[in-house]
Amino acid sequence: MQAIYIVISIIIVIVSILLTLIVLVQNSKGGGLAANFAAGNTTFGVRQTADFLEKATWWMAGIVMVLCIVATLVTPNKASHKSNIENQIEQTVPATATPEFPAGTATPADAE
Repeated sequence: MQAIYIVISIIIVIVSILLTLIVLVQNSKGGGLAANFAAGNTTFGVRQTADFLEKATWWMAGIVMVLCIVATLVTPNKASHKSNIENQIEQTVPATATPEFPAGTATPADAE
């Protein structure tokens, strides 16, 4: 189960990096990095490239969300492993009687 978690975590990192790159390449209002690539691109055209990048962004975001949910479901269960503090608490003997405090002598000032 832990191997699946590690594989999913690696895939999440890879998809997140790809998503970041796709977002950076998109044409924003200021021109963005896509302006450099779209000028010489005659195969797809500017509009098809923008549509592809937008769809890829949504798909990558969806994939990251789904993978995060799956990673949560296959997370190794750590509840069975107890910490040292929990083991010490379980091994302590519960107090059955109230503690006895030393009895002091009452002074006349305390009696008032």
